[in-house]
Amino acid sequence: MGLIKRVKKNFSSIFKNLFKKKTAKIGIYGPPNAGKTTLANRIIRDWTGDAMGAVSNVPHETRRARRREGVTIESNGSKVTLDIVDTPGLATKIDFHEFMAHGLEEEEAKRRAKEATEGIIEAVKWLDDLDGVILVMDATEDPFTQVNVTVIGNMEARKLPLLIAANKIDLPESSPARIRSAFPQHPLVPISALEGQNIDALYEEIADHFG
Repeated sequence: MGLIKRVKKNFSSIFKNLFKKKTAKIGIYGPPNAGKTTLANRIIRDWTGDAMGAVSNVPHETRRARRREGVTIESNGSKVTLDIVDTPGLATKIDFHEFMAHGLEEEEAKRRAKEATEGIIEAVKWLDDLDGVILVMDATEDPFTQVNVTVIGNMEARKLPLLIAANKIDLPESSPARIRSAFPQHPLVPISALEGQNIDALYEEIADHFG
């Protein structure tokens, strides 16, 4: 058996054996503007009728981790109750000029950049308290970014079960196959969190692996 197949089998085994507890604490991670909060809102709205938070095109709009407890997902006879943690977008560098490019004044931009940096530190700390991770990637972009490679390496080092959500398949330039080819050792579901496309397949995967 090849190395990738062995790694994939080991992670699949971890998924199936780890989440036998009553509630699994799952973090939604990914780079800025990949669609993390949109996905968190979609999951929570579908199963509770509520929402996690506001969505914006401004990078790092989520600057603090937000947690929603007791979200029960059912699919194909499997049921799992999750505590969902929506985390700030992970980045290797935060420049306040990014915020100014979206119309913010310099003082506000610097304040947001500082908060976003603190949020990333908080998001990394949350990894110590999670049972698994849904990693949201923008399927319209090159998956081989420093952030994606670093995040996946970090999850693997911690032996945290990882499910990739290849988001934005509603856009014509999306290519989930590119992400699957880049990280074949992890389960992947192509979705549009915004439009709800293929979201039932994601729920099936969550219930199967986390239930």
